[in-house]
Amino acid sequence: MPVAELLRLGTARTIVRWGTPVLHRPARPVTDYGDDLQELLADMFATNRAAEGAGLAAAQIGVDLAVFIYDCSDETGRRRTGVVCNPECDLPEVGERRLVSYDEGCLSLPGAFVELARPDVATCRGYDQYGEPVTLTGGGTFGRCLQHETDHINGTVFGDRLSARSRKQLYRRFDAVAAEYPAAWPVTSDSPLSVEMPSVADAGSGRGI
Repeated sequence: MPVAELLRLGTARTIVRWGTPVLHRPARPVTDYGDDLQELLADMFATNRAAEGAGLAAAQIGVDLAVFIYDCSDETGRRRTGVVCNPECDLPEVGERRLVSYDEGCLSLPGAFVELARPDVATCRGYDQYGEPVTLTGGGTFGRCLQHETDHINGTVFGDRLSARSRKQLYRRFDAVAAEYPAAWPVTSDSPLSVEMPSVADAGSGRGI
């Protein structure tokens, strides 16, 4: 299904929180690119939009599958939107990489941000929603999203990359806003939340991934 259709369809689902086992183990590879996957992807885009995120891994809605979606801007301000199944993330060699520090957040620990240094550019290889090979390279929010979401596929949350001090600071910030994010967030009623096609507004920095 084309990305434009995936963006138009779908129903927002509840985002699971850190501590849920599916977020802390490697995901199963995608092997079937049929209707079930397309429905999942549409729901992931809808959930990401409802949460005002920059990207979302399947594990974040409780699905043990190695796929993520992204909808954010790169270092040039260009909107990047799509799907990566079975991702592998390549980073510049240590002597060639430039680290950039800025606040990072996660939709599975909503509303809390803390500074984290990551390489300013990343390359992600995998497969699109049709099972065709894709290679994506970028910086800015997009480059950080590629790294953050591939971490999710591997069972790593960004808190695992923080020092003990920064991790405690992150949890304190989450505790301060936790009441704003009920257990079913971003679904806001007893009924699933259907989400229409998003605007072209950037889902950039300052939003969870």
